[in-house]
Amino acid sequence: MREIIFDTETTGLDSREDRIIEIGAIELVNRFPTGQTFHVYINPQGKQVHPDALAVHGISNERLANEPTFPEIVEQFLAFFEGAKLIAHNASFDMGFINAELARLGHPAIDDERVIDSLVLARRKHPMGPNSLDALCRRYGINNSHRTFHGALLDSQLLAEVYIELIGGKQAALVLEASTDLGPVDSGGAQIDFVIAPRPEPLPSRLSEAELAAHARLVEGLGEKAIWRKLDNPAEGQEAALA
Repeated sequence: MREIIFDTETTGLDSREDRIIEIGAIELVNRFPTGQTFHVYINPQGKQVHPDALAVHGISNERLANEPTFPEIVEQFLAFFEGAKLIAHNASFDMGFINAELARLGHPAIDDERVIDSLVLARRKHPMGPNSLDALCRRYGINNSHRTFHGALLDSQLLAEVYIELIGGKQAALVLEASTDLGPVDSGGAQIDFVIAPRPEPLPSRLSEAELAAHARLVEGLGEKAIWRKLDNPAEGQEAALA
């Protein structure tokens, strides 16, 4: 299963007017990072970075002056994202901008069914919050001390760790590629058959005679229909239930 964890930075908050200025993404296959990444800065084609946005990500128009425009990177972007599930934190924001950029070029929008919003997952798992990326990093012990500004690639790397925790922790990612429904296989691909033999002698009880006697006295005082009678003596329990 191929998944892309991604993030965007923009000139502002309005996808109809503002533009994407950074896209960062990392690839997961079977919930493991493959080392494949996508990262571009994008010239917003004359759109000025809003001061509030600049305070968040620190990317100025001067920094973007010599970067490619979205039309120049769109094919590279589509190729990397093709066929994968897409995961973003507050995904409606990022997808609104991406689909707006694609629409300007006449490309079809990316289907919502391909998109997983990690913020929605976090709110379901931790309904009392907070569920910002920084808060989730703190919750799961993920080091984000180097996150002085928002950055699309850095945030994607942090979100990948958070996402694995949200779906069940690192154990959920331990998928053996060689495993089958028939059972485990060895390093050469041969089927391994396990035979579980019965124990030659049952394990001795850990209860002392005094504890067993005390339990019997307790059950005796519970009455004939007590559930313990069914457990200690199934036949007696059936008779008591029918009485």
